[in-house]
Amino acid sequence: MAEEQAQPSGPDLTQGVDPGAFKDGKLVGHVGEREILLVREGSEIFAIDAHCSHYHGPLADGLVVDGTVRCPWHHACFDLRTGEATRAPAFNALDVWEVEQRDGRIFVRGKRERPASKIAKPDHPEKIVIVGGGAAGFAAAEMLRRQDYKGEIVMLSSDDAPPVDRPNLSKDYLAGSAPEDWLPLRPDDFYQQAGIDLRLGTTVNAIDPDKRQLTTTGGTVGYDRLLLATGAEPLRLPIPGANLPHVHTLRTLKDCRAIIEAAKSASRVVVIGASFIGLEVAASLRARDIEVHVVAPELRPMERILGAEMGDFVRALHEEHGVIFHLEDTVAAIGEQKVTLGSGETLDADFVVFGVGVKPRLELAEKAGLKIDRGVLVNEFLETSAPGIYAAGDIARWPDSHSGDNIRVEHWVVAQRQGQVAARNMLGHREKFDAVPFFWSQHYDVPINYAGHASKWDDIEVDGSVADRDCLLRYRHEGRVLAVSSIYRDIDHLKAEVAMERAVTS
Repeated sequence: MAEEQAQPSGPDLTQGVDPGAFKDGKLVGHVGEREILLVREGSEIFAIDAHCSHYHGPLADGLVVDGTVRCPWHHACFDLRTGEATRAPAFNALDVWEVEQRDGRIFVRGKRERPASKIAKPDHPEKIVIVGGGAAGFAAAEMLRRQDYKGEIVMLSSDDAPPVDRPNLSKDYLAGSAPEDWLPLRPDDFYQQAGIDLRLGTTVNAIDPDKRQLTTTGGTVGYDRLLLATGAEPLRLPIPGANLPHVHTLRTLKDCRAIIEAAKSASRVVVIGASFIGLEVAASLRARDIEVHVVAPELRPMERILGAEMGDFVRALHEEHGVIFHLEDTVAAIGEQKVTLGSGETLDADFVVFGVGVKPRLELAEKAGLKIDRGVLVNEFLETSAPGIYAAGDIARWPDSHSGDNIRVEHWVVAQRQGQVAARNMLGHREKFDAVPFFWSQHYDVPINYAGHASKWDDIEVDGSVADRDCLLRYRHEGRVLAVSSIYRDIDHLKAEVAMERAVTS
């Protein structure tokens, strides 16, 4: 979340610009202190705020697609006519501006008034309940109000804090380079002002689909529509010492605060697992000048997701920053100050962090009799086997039109987008969830973007150089590109994502 630039870029758009000044259909200028992006699409010219409302990404470096502009960093999407944030991870709309063409020049005038959202269908349930206070649950509640839904919204969250920007917990906030006030997805007073009954510290014990009723620690709650967004919980390996006080997992703000507190007096940490979370934790703790050892059973980190060459690059990148790997090894036991490996080696450790993955929270859905297959089975509209009950986020297994398989993924942006689609469908829309899965990971100054879903591949085509941090990788299976990953190839990555969207299976 970069600071606004002190001086706006480009020409004063109120004074007019020459149409020949556009580059690749875009031009950045300003109106007063506001940076504005002009976009030419076909015969139309649009004016919109120049920076993404998520992390302030430069939309001039993004991609224009069918009346929208997509952010190059985390693939948020904005409607050029209305400024609406049509795809997470951005939620806040951007301002759009009046454009006038005369005397061979283009002028930007005042802001356009943003049209109010309207529900496209008359289905208007009186009460919608959301179980979960994470990415999917928040995105659903926010979208319901954005759709001008006037009914009752109850959000039941087992967390003790309102919804936060979870990716930041393993990145800038853990590294100490982001203040805590960056973390809330909305200010605390948002929920009351929006009429969202957010009940923190609330556990849901049972669902009765016939009565359309939940049993919670606070009593019973009825519903007309229900969204299950219970998310996932981090795993702890079943080894001696796994539950000692100095052994941590990272999922919630409370978890992150505990790790930060442990880091204040620590000099050495052992991270168990070379997952994205595990290695982001490693990078963040190196930023705090803590000696970091990573223990994992695989030959190279993240090879299963990114392939061998990218896995070798990630390892080398972390080693450049002082991380010490113990690969093809396991942790046999955790003691008060030491970790014993399966190889017999012992490592000093002031504290330990598990980064070995998560498991979806399926117990509630299972007890309710919903169909389960390594996740809660949903149709293309994210509805479960029980009418009126939807599922989104880490627990949902949906029919993916791109791979042709039923898949379940644990990506933040996917959960948010599923929450948004589920919200619209609970209001009577019949909108298929067909977004290409997307996530990003940050390792020191190197961002890795990934779009698609490739559980296996026949070959990986590398465009550019992984070692030079300038590459786009295509993961192919039976001749089809199922996924792409990239480093500093933002526009190429966006184009590849659009190509996947347009090449869906029949």
